[in-house]
Amino acid sequence: MTKINNMKTKQREFVRLDYDLIIASNRAPVLFDLDEQNELQPQRGSGGLVTALTGLARQARTTWVACALTEGDRVWGHGQIDVLEEGEPVEIKFLTPPEESYEGYYNVIANPLLWFLQHSMWDIPRSPIINRSTWRAWEEGYVEVNRLFAHAIASSVRAASGKPLVMLQDYHLYLVANFLRQQLDPRQRTSILHFIHIPWPGPEYWGFLPPKMRQSILEGLCSVDLLGFQTREDSLNFIRTCEAYLPGALVRYHRGAVRYHKRLTHVRDFPISIDVSALKTVAESQEVAEYREELQNSSSECLIVRIDRIEPSKNIIRGFQAFEELFDLYPEHREQVCFLALLVPSRMEVDEYQTYLDDLMAAAGRINALYGRGQWEPVRVIVSENYPRAVAALQLYDVLLVNSIADGMNLVAKEGPIVNRRDGVLILSDQTGARQQLEPGAVIISPCDVYATAEAMHFALVMPQKDRQARARKLKEIIEREDIVDWLNKQLQTIKALKL
Repeated sequence: MTKINNMKTKQREFVRLDYDLIIASNRAPVLFDLDEQNELQPQRGSGGLVTALTGLARQARTTWVACALTEGDRVWGHGQIDVLEEGEPVEIKFLTPPEESYEGYYNVIANPLLWFLQHSMWDIPRSPIINRSTWRAWEEGYVEVNRLFAHAIASSVRAASGKPLVMLQDYHLYLVANFLRQQLDPRQRTSILHFIHIPWPGPEYWGFLPPKMRQSILEGLCSVDLLGFQTREDSLNFIRTCEAYLPGALVRYHRGAVRYHKRLTHVRDFPISIDVSALKTVAESQEVAEYREELQNSSSECLIVRIDRIEPSKNIIRGFQAFEELFDLYPEHREQVCFLALLVPSRMEVDEYQTYLDDLMAAAGRINALYGRGQWEPVRVIVSENYPRAVAALQLYDVLLVNSIADGMNLVAKEGPIVNRRDGVLILSDQTGARQQLEPGAVIISPCDVYATAEAMHFALVMPQKDRQARARKLKEIIEREDIVDWLNKQLQTIKALKL
């Protein structure tokens, strides 16, 4: 059994789990690299989801099924590894689909087809173009990789010593539950939970997807016992989509359920959150302190911060345009306020993403050319993936801008208020999942309204200190109460309450 050194964090307790746990996701909680001596070097994945799900594994025999993403993953294959703090092992099963199948599954169907659809990001007059190549990627890629997942999960279900609980994650695995049900003996009761981390648009948008694809997706999701979404709106949109496009489905809005082929699927919202304890530990590290000092030395009196992946749904360009509008409307902010954008490269192999990077850099350059003075630049863009620097920036913001066009949740909006040291104000798009919880303490904007966003920036910058403190305190209370443990506990409590 392999071990990984972990940073210890104190967490609240999970609801008692009397199941054998089988988790499935595209990416495993651990990636394996091969060093110069061809020895396997495991690296634990980052993020609250990995922390929460592996923390849950303290209570149950756990298997995690995922795709091999590195040569080290393929060498590892399967086996037990300690990804926890107390030494409980998790069985990692890596799937190794053919390269062409994985390419179709991940880079053609899951990204960008489904991801763009669910974020309402298609340019409908021009895209998508679903041709023979797309259908080949569907049949030989997405369908086949989902079958591989189902086969591996079925093997683990049969080997379970107790009642199995299968936890499927996200839009990569929409077909798995249906394939899995076909392989299992119905006498072995198996509970299946599927959580979708990205938005679910209304049926009018799903209407653009070919009926065969759409029906396969809906049949897959209606094969689970409990289907989780980020927001109430997402849950309702799913039920509406089944009502519109799944023949034979009986929808029950008042119960939050869909009955299809004698199976009742319960549909609920479980807004995901962050590992508050782990984030606070990182925020107190020496590395973050060094980045904080560096950023303080290079910033203006007031600081607007955004931290995002470079993708069109994050609405980065309109954020820059709003900042330019702020200077036009309120000249007193010139040379007093700096906009720091920490941007993480994302899917740069996709043309739309590379073009978007070019366009946002041009927008930032325009503002610097118009308003820059001497050594002072109003907009500073840093393109890299550096979590300690991002945490340092979150400690320093006076205004945190989250103006996404569509976002399943947006965890930056939850990380910022936890570590911020300036009673910073959160400006939050009404199209983020985070709005459902954070609206009481945030300034809410419409993401396409550049003028209103500029006004919100000014409102936040001149807000009286007592009002800033009250908003910051409210946000922190909400996030600490409804953290990543609470997210998982609500799912487990629902499973128990429904007697699944």
